[in-house]
Amino acid sequence: MGERGVTWMAEPEAHDFPAAVAYLSLLASTADIDAAVAQWRSASVVHQKAKDILRATRLALLPRDNPHVASDLAKIHKGHALSPVLLVRGDLSVDRPAQIADGYHRVCASYWTAENTDIPCLIAQLD
Repeated sequence: MGERGVTWMAEPEAHDFPAAVAYLSLLASTADIDAAVAQWRSASVVHQKAKDILRATRLALLPRDNPHVASDLAKIHKGHALSPVLLVRGDLSVDRPAQIADGYHRVCASYWTAENTDIPCLIAQLD
């Protein structure tokens, strides 16, 4: 793949929010989803390692040949910027993992590039 690192956009793309809402609609109430979106829109970007995001969410690393991961890997190779990831913070006290509301494939592609890739994230906290 070469030695090129991952380039990131400063802010999520407009379509990332509806994708996150669609996913969260399977897990949370409309009020919680609205709260998450409001938090993401006002949040400061933080950086987390690809390997730590996967561990905190308890998600498996998708294979390089997954069509969406492969597409993101191609973007990385071409130097195209990826969108930051939208996360919902987990809760260790009740054994609730973090959630990748949007960006799972980008996290996996970043991991395949380098597991210590710093990924820009917006994190919402739901109670």
